[in-house]
Amino acid sequence: MTTPKSPGQTQGKRDFRNRSRRGARPYTEQSHTAHSEPQRSAGLANAQPGIVLKSGREKSLLRRHPWIFSGAIDRVDGAPDSGSTLPVYDAAGNFLVWAAYNPDSQISARVWSWREDERINAEFFRRRIDNALAARSGLNLAHSSNGMRLIHAESDGLPGLIVDRYGDMLVMQIGSAGPERWRDTIANILQVSCNPVCIYERSDSDSRALEGLPQRNGVLRGTLPDKIEVLEYGMRFNVDVAAGQKTGFYLDQRDNRALTETMARDKEVLNCFCYTGGFSLYALRGGAKSVLSIDASGDALDIAAKNLTCNDLDLTRAEWQEADVFQALRTLRDQGRKFDLIILDPPKFAPTAAFAEKAARGYKDINLLGFKLLRPGGLLCTYSCSGGISEDLFQKIIAGAALDAGVDAQIVHYLHASADHPVLLSFPEGAYLKGLVLRVAG
Repeated sequence: MTTPKSPGQTQGKRDFRNRSRRGARPYTEQSHTAHSEPQRSAGLANAQPGIVLKSGREKSLLRRHPWIFSGAIDRVDGAPDSGSTLPVYDAAGNFLVWAAYNPDSQISARVWSWREDERINAEFFRRRIDNALAARSGLNLAHSSNGMRLIHAESDGLPGLIVDRYGDMLVMQIGSAGPERWRDTIANILQVSCNPVCIYERSDSDSRALEGLPQRNGVLRGTLPDKIEVLEYGMRFNVDVAAGQKTGFYLDQRDNRALTETMARDKEVLNCFCYTGGFSLYALRGGAKSVLSIDASGDALDIAAKNLTCNDLDLTRAEWQEADVFQALRTLRDQGRKFDLIILDPPKFAPTAAFAEKAARGYKDINLLGFKLLRPGGLLCTYSCSGGISEDLFQKIIAGAALDAGVDAQIVHYLHASADHPVLLSFPEGAYLKGLVLRVAG
């Protein structure tokens, strides 16, 4: 086995919170601070605070989509500040929704409730959180994992709020002005409802700049344990909630990792953007001949190596490589390497549809190289976690990559996030994770 390099040998020992900005720079998002100011007419400063939409712009709300963009707003009355709960009216003055207002975002308001008689207070958040917890309890996932997404933002009626559970601790991530205003209230409710040893806040994503919010990372309640571990289908994973990607672990890929185990027997496997080795460890347990895992973060690879050891897997079948994945794929191609199973799980290339064109080039590039590295009859497991890339567009991109690679490929599986990441029917943007398993013709 090739072990990760020591701290003095790594490429600067990069902080893997910034993993999405490495290995894909030509294709990822631009600076989040470089966005145009929301445009709207000045409202009546002395009037009761509220949002009035332009004529005909209420249609998305009538379809129960929870976002209101700045271009749909005619005026904002009163002088509300960021995070305020405001009534939203159509051009004729009819009540539509209660929404959290943000003057600094292109998404100027996010819906709390469609009920005019609803009051957005601590009891409202208690009910919404209790409903989300009850829904997770009904999934009966506890037998397979002690890690779970408890609150999934808009899909649970709490836009901008993510809460993940890792054993007996919670990680909370706030991405919009509404839950930012109610941050302490939400933490208090979670403390009572879940009784965790710690609530850790990871409100440090780049996207907070789009909301005009500062980054925040630290303990909210309790004491951070020295070691945090997720148990998943009998596998143990160390989790770094303070500096790891997302909230520390990719809970959304739980079922897809388990599927990988069933496909790996006697195969030579390549896992790209491997992070802390989730897919790699499942492939090894599934009987893979060998697994080459590549990531740009030495920190992530160090955790991956620890995960390999604590699961008593065969170290001689695992190789870790710290490298720019795009360049590493080209090097493997030039070396004439071939694999039976390839996993491509890159970071977010397109946070919104505005970045789709550049992201498409990145996805096509890595998948074209992936197809070229597959043996006849081999399997390609390819994913996109970009909200700005639809499932249909992703499939078209992969089809173009197969065409350019000169291979015929069949779709074996359509893949999505695990069941604790529900998607509201009126909010298709919630279906951010999409994946395909493809078999290349022999």
